[in-house]
This record gives sequence, C-alpha cells and structure tokens, in this order.
Amino acid sequence: MRYWLMKSEPSEYSIDDLARDGSVAWFGVRNYQARNFMRDQMRVGDGVLFYHSTCAEPGIAGLAEVSTLAYPDATQFDASGKYFDPKATPESPRWFNVEVKFVKKTPLIPLAELRAAPELATMRILAKGNRLSITPVDPDEWNFIHRRL
Repeated sequence: MRYWLMKSEPSEYSIDDLARDGSVAWFGVRNYQARNFMRDQMRVGDGVLFYHSTCAEPGIAGLAEVSTLAYPDATQFDASGKYFDPKATPESPRWFNVEVKFVKKTPLIPLAELRAAPELATMRILAKGNRLSITPVDPDEWNFIHRRL
C-alpha cells in the first residue's frame, strides 16, 4: 500500500464535493510526473490526503482512497474542453486518471502547521518549488498526520 497527497482547488472541487459525490475521476492532470504516479504506481486501496490548494488557507482537508487503476483521461479528447490535447488519440492516449473515493472530512491541517512539524521536514509537498498536484507520502509522514487527525 502506498500513500499520496492530491491537491485540488476547493473552488473547483472540494472535500465537501467528494463527500457529496462519493467518488470522482481525478481528471485534468497535465504534468508528466503526476501522470506517471497515477499510471504507474497508484493501486486500488492506496491512501490519499485530500489537500485544498490555491485558497485562503491551504491544507489537508480530508482523507480519500484510490478506487480504480489508471485509465485514459477522457478530457484529453474533448476539443472544446480546457484539458484538450491535440496530440492525444484514443489509440495512443497521453493522459491518465484514477478515481478516488471519499473516506472522511477532517479538521483542516493548515500548510503552516505541516511546515512547523519537524517530522514532516522532508515531505515533498513542503519542498521549495514543489508545484506537483500529486506527490507520494512516506508511511511515517502518513502515520504522523493520521495521529493528528
């Protein structure tokens, strides 16, 4: 089992939206490294820290779980959509997504609190210049955060 942190802007899709919907396809990822995490490493049952980004108070807002293996992201083929990729074809897709399902909403753990914890000093989300929307989480980091919830 692996653990992940997946960012979402709450104005686009929040933990409350996931609670309402039960599950969602994690579509629209257009970074090769994040795509590779989904395509090559994510497995059903992996734990997810659902992170609110680009908002007044970014931080971990809940827990989710990977519920499907990666499959081609349909938004890459929609010529009228913002995630369209003219180089992608159904025979040779470039972009993939997984689905995640809701586990629980948690009290927000703000970014500042994550940064203040020495136990999380090497967490990838906290690395200078990190802009990835999906990052792996070390089991020790996962356990530390879980004890906080």
